[in-house]
Amino acid sequence: MNSTWDQITLSYFSAKTWLNASYVYRIVGLFSQWRQGSFLLQWGEALGALLLSIVFLFSPFVTTGLIGVWLVAITAYWGLLTLSDTEKPGLTPIHLLVFVYWGISAVAVAFSPVKAAAFAGFIKLTLYLIFFAFSARILRSPRLTNWLISVILGIGLLVSSYGVRQQIFGVEQLATWNDPTSEFANATRVYSYLENPNLLSSYILPAIAFSISAFFVWKGLFPKVLAATMVMVNIACLYFTGSRGGWIAIMALFFTFLLLLFVWFNNHLSPFWRKWLLPVVFGSLGGLLFVAIISVDPLRARVMSIFAGRQDSSNNFRMNVWMAVIEMIRDRPIIGIGPGNSAFNKIYPLYMSPKYSALSSYSVLLETAVETGLIGLSIFVWLIVVTVNQGVQQIQRLRDTNNLHGLWIIAAISAMAGLLAQGMFDTVWYRPQVNTLWWFLMALIASQYQPKSKDNVVDSVDETEVLTVNS
Repeated sequence: MNSTWDQITLSYFSAKTWLNASYVYRIVGLFSQWRQGSFLLQWGEALGALLLSIVFLFSPFVTTGLIGVWLVAITAYWGLLTLSDTEKPGLTPIHLLVFVYWGISAVAVAFSPVKAAAFAGFIKLTLYLIFFAFSARILRSPRLTNWLISVILGIGLLVSSYGVRQQIFGVEQLATWNDPTSEFANATRVYSYLENPNLLSSYILPAIAFSISAFFVWKGLFPKVLAATMVMVNIACLYFTGSRGGWIAIMALFFTFLLLLFVWFNNHLSPFWRKWLLPVVFGSLGGLLFVAIISVDPLRARVMSIFAGRQDSSNNFRMNVWMAVIEMIRDRPIIGIGPGNSAFNKIYPLYMSPKYSALSSYSVLLETAVETGLIGLSIFVWLIVVTVNQGVQQIQRLRDTNNLHGLWIIAAISAMAGLLAQGMFDTVWYRPQVNTLWWFLMALIASQYQPKSKDNVVDSVDETEVLTVNS
């Protein structure tokens, strides 16, 4: 059974033989001698971290077009670093499946009924995937990883603080985000700088996960107080968004984080607490959640609307869109219509119910199936399974060497769980503010990859590379 699982998750994957025989791979490091004489490229990774920082710092405040320009710049710089590499980088199972998914998307473009629109979406997808590859390269450095996570936490605190301020002082509602027939039709839903409460809730999820990990990683009283403040402000802002998908997401995030934290501290627990800690913690949290739902009227109304079926206007809208999307999948089940919202917007009107126009399928899994068919959906799910499996292996390895980088991996997997949970019912995932964070989380896990040996012995790591933040 373990052998089968290892094969499915590519635990013993090694591309050394294939890479050595690849003509394309030979261009890596083609200009390595030139790089050795370049002053700027001696700081190549640091400059790369600066480019990533710019994306994270400004993405909540600028247009998606400007974010696209930065992604093009990152793509060009990634190409420059790749051609001038002094050491040829390896290929992880995550990189392999990302490449396979990109290949399937290319095939979907070739067979798309709207090729021009699908090609535009394919270009956007390519930029995101190169962003992943570039991030995975930069995140090999513990120091740069620390810096980039700190940037995400800092800008997340600013965005969340403004959202909390909107709740306190009130803010104009830019759209009909509440069911007009609900008793809370006029309730405030904050959106901070992102102008969409559902998008804001998704954007905050990685900051919540990283701030919880920061409380354990950061040393000193002031950094821990800062981390705790970030946790509280981020969670408060997410709650004030009123996003039901966001609330489901944070439950998935907490559940995953607690499970992985149990794995991290398992060796330090007594036999009694190894058996009873999780039931006690989950039982207590479940009880607190139940009391909150029955005690807080706005929370109870929003939670109960999840189960209202078509009686809730938002539910009814999504259900009508999903029915049309399922018909789209039935007509092109193998390879889909091609990636991107432009392709979707050209095909969806042929299937939609009257008065239910939509820019996406309101479900990441359905969107993936529409764009790349069941083949693409299978590769996408396989990619997630392999990534999570690799992440758990890394957590165990880093725990055994007392390397606190494992806590960042815990945060990455937990944030991914939250984004996937919200993505079941929404597609704000595809907005660049969120999509860049998703691929950053994937890259963080991929950057720490170390293959398992055949005798199940995991390669050792340098115990001195312990990530801490100076106070």
